[in-house]
Amino acid sequence: MRQVLLINASVRSNISISRELAGMLADNIQHDKSKVIHRDLSNDVHFISEQSLSAVGKPMAERNAEDDAIARLADACIEELEAADYLIIGSPIYNFGPSASLKAWADLVARAKRTFTYSDSGPVGLLQNKKAFIIAVSGGTAVNSSMDFMTPWLKHFLAFIGITDVEVISADGIYGTDGEEKIGLAKEKIGSVMIESTS
Repeated sequence: MRQVLLINASVRSNISISRELAGMLADNIQHDKSKVIHRDLSNDVHFISEQSLSAVGKPMAERNAEDDAIARLADACIEELEAADYLIIGSPIYNFGPSASLKAWADLVARAKRTFTYSDSGPVGLLQNKKAFIIAVSGGTAVNSSMDFMTPWLKHFLAFIGITDVEVISADGIYGTDGEEKIGLAKEKIGSVMIESTS
């Protein structure tokens, strides 16, 4: 059974377009007998600190109880990524960039010798042979434009940890007069992903 990791980065709960679209995609893939693991960054995240860096930098056998408590969330997020065949990240663009919680998640899962390593030719991502979908939603910022600092950053980060097969499905500028049309087009694209995943 394939495993899907669904990450939601919106601060909104019931009225989030990125959550709705990401959930639709997860449901479509799940119909193909995949297990979906949910990670809601509005609830389950902490920000990088000197203490957290020290804790996660220690081998598990060398951690004390306090270290282990701090590092447990980062360990869980990494394990979810390692187990996933597919990664779905639903995220709005906030003020031209990613949400603080999505950046915090990236800081949690970027761990040397676990998700990446360094070679003589530079960094090498260790989470290979996975496919990621980015569901990018914005009120006004055009995805992949010069004002979008979330999508290129997120694609770069995923490649850094080894995930280079990345597809972006966007609903951008949804506060404009054609916002509903753009959301509809994103849903159509999600529908085509369902067909591809079952072929």
